Amino acid sequence: MARRPGKSQAAERARSAAPSRLRRRQTRRKTSSKKGFPWFRAAACLMVIGGLVVGGWLVSIARDLPDTSGLQAVERTATITFLDHNGALIARRGSAHGHEVTVEELPAYLVDAVLAVEDRRFYSHPGVDLIGLARAMVANLRAGRVVQGGSTLTQQLAKNLFLSPERTLRRKVQEMMLAFWLESRFSKDEILELYLNRVYFGGGAYGVEAASLRYFSRPASELGLGEAALLAGLLKAPSRYSPVNDAQRAAARATVVLDLMMQTGRITEQERVEAAQTPIRVSRGASSQGAQYFIDWTAEQVRGIAGLGHDDLIVYTTLDVDAQRSAERAINMILDDEALAAGASEGALVSLAHDGAVRAMVGGRSYARSQFNRAVLAQRQPGSAFKPFVYASAFEAGLTPEDRRNDAPVRIGDWAPQNYNDEYRGEMTLREGFIRSSNSIAVQIAEETGRGHVARLARRLGVESPMRVDRSLALGVFEVTPLELASAYAPFANGGLRSAAYGIDRIETAAGEPVFAAAASGGELVLDARTQARMRDLFLTNVRQGTGRRADVAGMIVGGKTGTTNDFRDAWFAGFNSELVTVVWTGNDDNSPTARATGGGPPARIFQAYLGGAPRTGLAARQTEAVAPTPVPTIESLLPPEASVRPEPAEEPDEDPIGAFLAGLGGRD
Repeated sequence: MARRPGKSQAAERARSAAPSRLRRRQTRRKTSSKKGFPWFRAAACLMVIGGLVVGGWLVSIARDLPDTSGLQAVERTATITFLDHNGALIARRGSAHGHEVTVEELPAYLVDAVLAVEDRRFYSHPGVDLIGLARAMVANLRAGRVVQGGSTLTQQLAKNLFLSPERTLRRKVQEMMLAFWLESRFSKDEILELYLNRVYFGGGAYGVEAASLRYFSRPASELGLGEAALLAGLLKAPSRYSPVNDAQRAAARATVVLDLMMQTGRITEQERVEAAQTPIRVSRGASSQGAQYFIDWTAEQVRGIAGLGHDDLIVYTTLDVDAQRSAERAINMILDDEALAAGASEGALVSLAHDGAVRAMVGGRSYARSQFNRAVLAQRQPGSAFKPFVYASAFEAGLTPEDRRNDAPVRIGDWAPQNYNDEYRGEMTLREGFIRSSNSIAVQIAEETGRGHVARLARRLGVESPMRVDRSLALGVFEVTPLELASAYAPFANGGLRSAAYGIDRIETAAGEPVFAAAASGGELVLDARTQARMRDLFLTNVRQGTGRRADVAGMIVGGKTGTTNDFRDAWFAGFNSELVTVVWTGNDDNSPTARATGGGPPARIFQAYLGGAPRTGLAARQTEAVAPTPVPTIESLLPPEASVRPEPAEEPDEDPIGAFLAGLGGRD
């Protein structure tokens, strides 16, 4: 009897405890559910928010897309065409556009060349090539750097037509959006035509027609396979692969295009070989990059004459492209040889006809590296190249080449100029003093004649820079430019007439209407006949026997004078033949001393190489050239010998930034 109540109480307690345990289990389940479900919900919320953010970002990009209403219009500026004095093309400035061409008008291999190198799957992708993007991403990741690009031709068109060149993700997305829009709006052939008529080929040429006229002087419909490959190769980097800037690099790029065409089945092996062996005639006037110094100089004058709102113009210049090429070759040949350059790293040359017409102008060794025109802008001391003005003033004052002076140390106050190497030869004629470039004798006759008379004669002949009319004037211790010195030397060569340098003969509109014409030649007589004859005798003797011997040219009557400044900082040769007055300067841009470069060294050698090269403008020379024409180069002939065995061409990265986007994800002579 006593156990039953205990059992009942235990059972009752068990029954009362059951709901409590149940509640605890339910509470644990709820707690467990609360711990799991919020993470899933948060992830889902983040995905939704992220999608909204990305969507909003894309909407903002889409709303910020540029206006496409002017797609069909070709924006252009006025074109200025520069011709040499024989009518050969030198350069075009401005946006040179040819007429619009259709795909049907172009040779099929020209279109194939562009597609082979720019967009192989153009006719199969919707505007963005996912296969190309994936391939570029893999290649870039493997290489650890940008080696391939993945933008399509449609993307390039969108970028060129509507977008800035900035390399940002936003700009890249806009480019893709516009590419899809173009593909939905135009057919593939229409997109290809838009691209070919607007893409830049270098040299101021926009569009394949303008490029064909620029480089080959004929329409694109008449191009051969090799020429088409060369044009297609320009699209990657127009300046780098231009045949004007580097013929060998352009030829190497053209072989890459031909190989890609063969690999993709667009041409056969036999067609590739024939294209590489077919002569390519690059426009004669388009083959001198150094002439850009001259074009810069004359273009500024054209703007002053015609103003800013002019139409297309044709500028007939005084330049001779044969003389220009010869001048560039001469400077590079001498200064590329360390022994001959003697420490001079730069050079400039100006060559004038006797009336002042500029026939050649080299402002430096490489226009691509430096656009500073040393021929026009570099102010350097002429040194002993100024002594002809001292002697001419002495002859005007009554002295003669046979008069004698003592070549000995001279002192004027506290100033005691020295001869080169401190060497003196005693009594000698003025002629001998000139050809030995004696500082002592030059100073003596300047003091006898009067420094003011020397300065006035130099000014009369064409020296325009400020001159220091002091004791050092006779030794050229002031600054001139090569162009200025050439103008001042012209009266010594042309019978005593002042001849200011000029580069423009006339300017016409594209329709042939006259805009400007240079004044008729026939300058003021600034040097009497007797003085001019005596100076000519000194110049000729100096080249035959004096400091200018290295400037002598076989079979040609040449005269001139050397000049070298203190510490060999500047070296000059200024001289002439029966047609041209030419001044050459060599030195260093930072005005540092050279390794003993004198006027009778690099400048005289350059002068000789230049006159002995090409600028023979007479009929006999032209006829000789016609009998023995220069061989027309082929793509293979322009390649270096080691390129004769054709390597497997590697695909090169596009210019477009898609690859980067994927991966980032005193005178002495």
